[in-house]
Amino acid sequence: MRTPEALRHRLNGFPRIRLGHFPTPLEKMRRLTAHLSEATGKDVPALWVKRDDCTGLATGGNKVRQLEYSFGAAQAAGADTAVITGAVQSNYMRTAAAFAAKLGMECHVQLENRVEGMGEEYHKSGNVLLDRIFGARMHHFPLGEDEKAADANLARIAERLKGEGRKPYLFTLSPDTKPTGALGYMQCAVELLEEAETNGISFDAVVVPTGSAATHVGTLLGLRLAGYEGPVHGICVRRDAVSQTERVRSILRLAEEMLSCGKVVEDGEVICRDDWLGPGYGKMVDSTREAIDLAGRLEALIVDPTYTAKSFAGLIGLTRAGTFSGMGNVLFIHTGGLPGLFAYRSALYSD
Repeated sequence: MRTPEALRHRLNGFPRIRLGHFPTPLEKMRRLTAHLSEATGKDVPALWVKRDDCTGLATGGNKVRQLEYSFGAAQAAGADTAVITGAVQSNYMRTAAAFAAKLGMECHVQLENRVEGMGEEYHKSGNVLLDRIFGARMHHFPLGEDEKAADANLARIAERLKGEGRKPYLFTLSPDTKPTGALGYMQCAVELLEEAETNGISFDAVVVPTGSAATHVGTLLGLRLAGYEGPVHGICVRRDAVSQTERVRSILRLAEEMLSCGKVVEDGEVICRDDWLGPGYGKMVDSTREAIDLAGRLEALIVDPTYTAKSFAGLIGLTRAGTFSGMGNVLFIHTGGLPGLFAYRSALYSD
């Protein structure tokens, strides 16, 4: 049976460290909805936001949900050290460093140089500053688009730590890794559908960012396992749509295997859009700037140039294009990323 309660029962079988503030708010974006309706001259659906920027720990964001399960697995394995890789301004590493601090674990973060040509503020402020505040040990990796090489170097760091008597747990993001973090967004699917029922509404479509794909996979598979059949639009933040679709499908199969649920999501249900990606990961384009402006000015929402501004731009673009025509309610999942915004000040404002 595919119901929120049945999915919750499945998830109870996985270890979890509960540090997030849940449920997160569900808000109607009235001013953005009115703005887009007036701009297009057409009726548009009511636009809603799931405020996962409010998950609590270390400025919040989607990584809190993911890491509750990843650190649950780490502690179940007897680990005393977290070893993690990501981009310089990685929300994932910042949140992992915060988890480790709360749990009394050592944390080693490997900063991959994925965005070329960035200045000192990018390499020292935002999430990097918070990594240091939470006590993470820093390692720098010069390559930004070679996941296998990054994971191999992470394994070498772990081997050195083992030689020092530590018990490291590796947090890798390659698409052949067991997608434990996706469980967090299956849990979000349960929460979301129960909130919708409480509010007497139903969502006709959902919009999420898609990068490492744990959030996208967890949301899509979780919603299907909970009985929701509407489209889930993944807005690309790192790769083109063809590459990202292949990645999401691959990780979906691993997630289905992890849950022993059989094939739940058909290949055709995976939707990835790269219209708002621009030249690549972490790079600003006009639609990114507009999304930051409209989110802040109309809804007092803070979105970051790497993830949430691009996915918010996707929500705006799809609405303008009439993708949601005839629908009643559309949901945007706000995955946070506040600290990274400070690394882009000079790209946003010249004064």
